[in-house]
This record gives sequence, C-alpha cells and structure tokens, in this order.
Amino acid sequence: MDFDKKAITGPRASLAGGADRPTRTTASHEADRLVSAGRLEDDDAVELKLRPRRLAEFVGQTKAKEQLKIALEAARSRGEALDHVLLFGPPGLGKTTLATIIANELDVGFQQTSGPALQVQGDMAAILTNLKPRQVLFLDEIHRLQPVMEEKLYTALEDYQLDIMIGTGPSARTHVMRIDPFTFVAATTRPGLLSSPLRSRFGILLRLEFYTDDELRWVVERSAEVLSVPIDHDGAAEIAMRSRGTPRIANRLLRRVRDYAEVRASGRIDRPTAVAALEMLEVDAHGFDELDRRLLRTIIEKYDGGPVGLNTLAAALAEEQDALEEVYEPFLIQIGFLDRTPRGRVATRLAYQHLGIEMPRKPTLFG
Repeated sequence: MDFDKKAITGPRASLAGGADRPTRTTASHEADRLVSAGRLEDDDAVELKLRPRRLAEFVGQTKAKEQLKIALEAARSRGEALDHVLLFGPPGLGKTTLATIIANELDVGFQQTSGPALQVQGDMAAILTNLKPRQVLFLDEIHRLQPVMEEKLYTALEDYQLDIMIGTGPSARTHVMRIDPFTFVAATTRPGLLSSPLRSRFGILLRLEFYTDDELRWVVERSAEVLSVPIDHDGAAEIAMRSRGTPRIANRLLRRVRDYAEVRASGRIDRPTAVAALEMLEVDAHGFDELDRRLLRTIIEKYDGGPVGLNTLAAALAEEQDALEEVYEPFLIQIGFLDRTPRGRVATRLAYQHLGIEMPRKPTLFG
C-alpha cells in the first residue's frame, strides 16, 4: 500500500512585486476556485441531497466497492461490527458518502466528527462512551488529530475499552471503561501522515481513485435526475469531461450550467449549452481554470518551459508554495501537463499544445 510521505509544512510567505504584497493561504485559493475539489460553502446542502444512500447507488470506485460489499455481507451474517475502515484519496471522491453508506447498509447509527474538532480529551471520551453497539463513528481529516487524542483511540479500537485518569497528583488512578463494539471509519487525504500504530488498527484500507469520464457522466445524469434538471447524454458527457475526475466538481458544474440553461437557453442542458456555460465560467476542455493556465504559461513564457524551482515559481506568481504543491500541481501532474523533477517544475509537450505555443526544439550534438 503506497502512502504519501510528504509532511505538512506551515504557512510560508512568498513575496513578489514588493514587500507589501503578501500571498494568500491554501484555504483561500480553494474557496476562490470553481474547480476546487475541496468543499465550498454552498456545497453542503446540495451534497446532502445528492448523496447516494446505498452501495448499489454509488457510482465508480469498483475495487473499493467490491471489497466493502464482501466485508459488509460478512459482518451482517455474523451480527458483528464491521472491521475499522480507513478511506484515503484526493478530496471530493466520496469518502464521507461511503461512510454514511456503511452505516445504512449495516442499519446502525451514524455519528460524524473531524480531527480538528477534537481539542479536549474529554470530547473523545464522551463520544466513545456514548456509542451504541455496532454504531459507525466517522472521523474526517484523521491526519489532523492531536497525538494525545490518537493514543486514546488505540485501546478503544483494538480492545473496545477506554483508559480514563481519575484525580490528579499522587492520588490519581486509572479506570478502565468498557465500550460497546463499534465500527470506526476514518477519512484522510494525507495517509502518509498517519502513524504506523494507528494505521495498523484498521482492518479495511480503501483507496479512492479519480473517476473516469464515463463514470462521471453517470454521476451527472443521476444528480440531474435528483435535481429535476433536463439533460441529455452529450450535455452530461461535456460536464463530466471538464470535472477533473471528481464528483464534487461535476455536481458543482452541473448546478452552474443549470443556471445558465435556465437564463440563456431553453432550460435543457445539451452539449452546446454546456460548452457555452463552461466557457463563460472559464473552465476549459481539460477542466483547467485561469489559475491553472497562468501557472503553465508562466513556466513556458518566463522560464522557457522549465525546470524552475518552486520558490522562484511561487514568487513569480505571487502565490504561496503550499498552494502550488497542494492545489495547483496534483491534477496537472496527474494528467501529464507538468513534471516535477529534482531541478524544478517542467511544462510538458501537452501543456505547449493546450496553450497553442510551439515547443522549442532541443539542441543536438550537431547543432
């Protein structure tokens, strides 16, 4: 199992065009982008409505679904809690949805929290001691869980018991509380940041992959049906193609195209309507927005296609290094428009072709 070994770095200020021009945080970049895989403010209510409730309704992730289906059937037949599950992969692929599906398939209660929300040890103890038998506890962003909280989880996950310290000083003593067997489902976009002892507590590890265009077309068509949006096959395919392999982005683009179709067209989404709407939103055929294109154009036009160091590129774009690494680059690298080399970032032939720029010929031994 491959895990991302990159450590989280703190905010770094990269300045360009003067010392009074600070860069923005990674979170602010995500909030600015229509094609962000992260959850935006207006996503929550719609996602809840569009979220499938059963495994049979969940589109894509064939390998993960097959493993989960077998584990769920086995747990139901034995009448036991499902093994603890770790869901990992890029944001927007359905980790929270799968957690709710697990609870629905087992017909048990569901409780959700996140790593950053647990700041006091008493919070963890209160949650664990109030769980019902076989209930699903979902913890999002587990890589951001405090180490002291993580240690509390070890005995709870393995032995279904919780060690509680009573009193302070010389009179302090440890009390062991039994916990009803439960299913712990955790999600993370950074599995490499989890400690080995914590990872070893999970019996089922499921990696979620980017979706194919055909799978995303099914997602768009299902969401359009739920939202009562008239759409044809070609219109759904056009939205899917520009959704960067991510259902969350596909559903967000569908809502924006729906608005355009209602105001500027007949209300029905076909391919010409989808193309016109997405061009107005500056989302191109590869799902790039203006920020993606600006990064590639900077490497090509200012630095002859690279290699260019991350520090230099961040200064040239007046962007934060973390934003380049975590927001811009992953998708560009994944589809082959950008290479990350030991000497720096390099724009590929695909990037030149997409921007309509002629790629310079490399010099040979004969000139």
